Amino acid sequence: MRAEQFDISVILCTYNRCEILKKSVVSILSQDCPQVRYELIIADNNSSDQTRQECESLIAKSPIPIRYIFEPQQGVSYARNAAIAQAKAPILAFFDDDVCVSPKWIATIKRFFEEHPEIEGVGGQVLPRWTAEPPPWLTPAHWAPLALQDYGEQPIHIHKEKALCLVSANLALRSRVFDCIGLFSPALQRVKNSIGSMEDHELHLRLWESGFQEMYFPEIVVTTDIPAERLTKAYHRKWHKGHGHFYALLREPEFERSITRLFDVPAHLYKQALIDLAQWGKSLLMGKAEKAFLHEIGLWFFAGFFRQRLGTILGQRKFRRRSSLIPN
Repeated sequence: MRAEQFDISVILCTYNRCEILKKSVVSILSQDCPQVRYELIIADNNSSDQTRQECESLIAKSPIPIRYIFEPQQGVSYARNAAIAQAKAPILAFFDDDVCVSPKWIATIKRFFEEHPEIEGVGGQVLPRWTAEPPPWLTPAHWAPLALQDYGEQPIHIHKEKALCLVSANLALRSRVFDCIGLFSPALQRVKNSIGSMEDHELHLRLWESGFQEMYFPEIVVTTDIPAERLTKAYHRKWHKGHGHFYALLREPEFERSITRLFDVPAHLYKQALIDLAQWGKSLLMGKAEKAFLHEIGLWFFAGFFRQRLGTILGQRKFRRRSSLIPN
């Protein structure tokens, strides 16, 4: 049972971003929510820069309670879980260290949960702050690798039959959800600066499977810096390959539906890869580079997925060979 000293516990996980952390924290300290009691928990995930010193400076000047915790186990899921264990409010609101929340973010989250007692989680828009001019090919179809989120201007109910992932850069959940379904999974997390992880999606799958409902609510808005290096096709290729790797680890039942498999890869993935390969080549020949890239990233996803599944099989065979050599 959580002692309800606060209405909302805001959780901010950070890793080696002391130079931009202050901007994110200031956006929380500058909230227009006079009737809401809230705290900020900063979970430092084993940073080696000046993050601790920056946090101490922010705490000394803060008008609201800030707690700094240090999580030495590397991985954002470990940091989030450590913060969840320390939170004191019935509502937990998550954002990232490269995100700035809108002035009424806290107040809107509080109002939403008061008006929707049947809903356990809510997320909203994650909009870009471009640090460089985005290239023409970078349309909203390529926003997933940038952790951006915009499902439109109307609220959307989310549940098992209407599965829509909400990213943790702008996510609030009732604390009782974690008591029911458990915490973020370290097996699917990003570590240090890796990309393409699935810890958010896997948590939502468990939430929906338990019968809970969420909602996309566009009035809950944050913005995030998009570094220039994320505006390159090289970065997007790397992200989709990593995404395939983590999807192979996830083993989502619906995604694994094919009975026919080769190297433990479902047959429908081979079919989609062949389609992507054919359409990629066709689009290149027709001079449609942007369409070609959409199919190319599908191939990178398949490559990451296939490599993970093949590696698991080879690792299991190697283990069995070694075990057979050990005398009884």
